[in-house]
Amino acid sequence: MADPRALFDLTERVACVTGASSGLGRQVVKALAAAGAKVVGVARRQDALEDLVAEVGASAACVAADVSVRSNLPDLVRALASPFGAPDILVHAAGLNTRQAADEVTPEGWDQTLAINLTAPFFLSQALVPDMKAKGWGRIVNFASLQTTRAFPGGIAYGASKAGVGQLTRAMAEAWSPHGITANAIGPGFFPTELTEAVFSDPERAARNAAQTCIGRNGRIEDIDGPLLFLCSEASAYVTGQILMVDGGFTAK
Repeated sequence: MADPRALFDLTERVACVTGASSGLGRQVVKALAAAGAKVVGVARRQDALEDLVAEVGASAACVAADVSVRSNLPDLVRALASPFGAPDILVHAAGLNTRQAADEVTPEGWDQTLAINLTAPFFLSQALVPDMKAKGWGRIVNFASLQTTRAFPGGIAYGASKAGVGQLTRAMAEAWSPHGITANAIGPGFFPTELTEAVFSDPERAARNAAQTCIGRNGRIEDIDGPLLFLCSEASAYVTGQILMVDGGFTAK
């Protein structure tokens, strides 16, 4: 029997993480680098990316870009491959939640939300898949949400985009897994990030969310590490098209 630890070893792998400047995306970069991967973080904020690279060290690099601008995609793909080579692992952690009530959703808010949460993950994956096919190995990890299956107030655009991520994940698996590329999604519960600042700034609301989990607490940023490494490594070689809810059992109740 092979060393089980080797199943999670990402040495010699190259990863790309969008939304890397803060929150779960930042944690993803650190977790992948700690497992041995070379990681390129992508986000719009150059200063935050540079701070991340300084923290992680030589195994990290960064590209400042807006992943929702499709016309920039060819330049972005070239930039991603420049530091360490073409990525084997792609994690889509960039996200936007405008928190507009259904009667107040604007065309701009709707378009921005779907562009970042749903459209960008598909087209960036499509652009990087040829190199994964050539290697016969790849890992795509999308970020789903509690709102992939639940309706929350002020979340109609976000929820629609995240429901789309669920089906996108299954369709990616159908299209690309025969080539050695798995596609799965992580569905985080309530974690303290910039995207959930409105939730955690209200102690009563945060406590209600914690009480709705089976575990009895909200997520800690490091709770994402194990599920992420599973889906990015050999450990999940026969897992594809799945949504792994990392929510303390919120969706089980």
